[in-house]
Amino acid sequence: MAVERKWSDAEITSDAVSKREVFEFIKENGAEKFLSEQKLMGSAKNVLKTSKKEQLIESYNLMFEKSAFVGSEYDVPMEKVVPKMKDLSLQSTKKKAVEVEEEPKYKKIVLHKGDKVNYPKPGDKVQVYYIGKLADGTVFDKLQPGTKKKPNPPLRFNVGKGNVIKGWDQALLKMSQGEKAEITIEPEWAYGKQGKPEAKIPPNATLIFEVHLLRFD
Repeated sequence: MAVERKWSDAEITSDAVSKREVFEFIKENGAEKFLSEQKLMGSAKNVLKTSKKEQLIESYNLMFEKSAFVGSEYDVPMEKVVPKMKDLSLQSTKKKAVEVEEEPKYKKIVLHKGDKVNYPKPGDKVQVYYIGKLADGTVFDKLQPGTKKKPNPPLRFNVGKGNVIKGWDQALLKMSQGEKAEITIEPEWAYGKQGKPEAKIPPNATLIFEVHLLRFD
C-alpha cells in the first residue's frame, strides 16, 4: 500500500506543520511494527512530551524509505506478550496459607439464646460468668453468680484486645447479649504447648468453657 507524502522537507520543518500533526500522520499510516521500533506506540500525550519534532521528522522520512505503512509487507502481526502466571500462583498459595492459619480453632454450641441483636465489638467491655473444664470433664476454673447473701461480680474485660485467650476473644464476638454457650477451644487458641501449670492446665490441652455473656458497653 503506497502513501503519498503529505509535506515536503521545507514544509515539514517549518512552523506551519506542528509536532502533533507529524506524529498523528505517522500514527495513522505507519505499520504497527514500525511504530513499535520507533517507540511511537504510546499515547499522543506521552510521545509528544518525550520526543522532539526533529525525531518525529526522521521517523516520518524513514517510514517512506522502508514503505512501512499499514497494509504493506512491513505490516506484520506483532507478537503479543502473555503475562506469566508464576507470580499469580505464588500469591494464591500465600493467600491460601493465610486462610489456613486463620481457620477457627474453636466450636460454639448455643445453650441459651441471646437477643440476637446486640453483639460486642472489639474493645467493648464485656461482663461474663464461666466454668472452665478439661476434655475429661475436670473443672480447672469457674466464676458463677454466687448467692444473694454472697454474690460474685462477673469477670469484666475488653474483648478482642488480647486480654484473654484467643478462643475467648473470637467466640465472644459471635455471641449476642444474654447468650450462654459451650465453647470448645483447641490448644492453638488456648494455652498451646506450654499449658498453664498454675491453673492445672496441661500442655496441648483442649479446653471447654460454659460462658454466659451478661452485657457489654
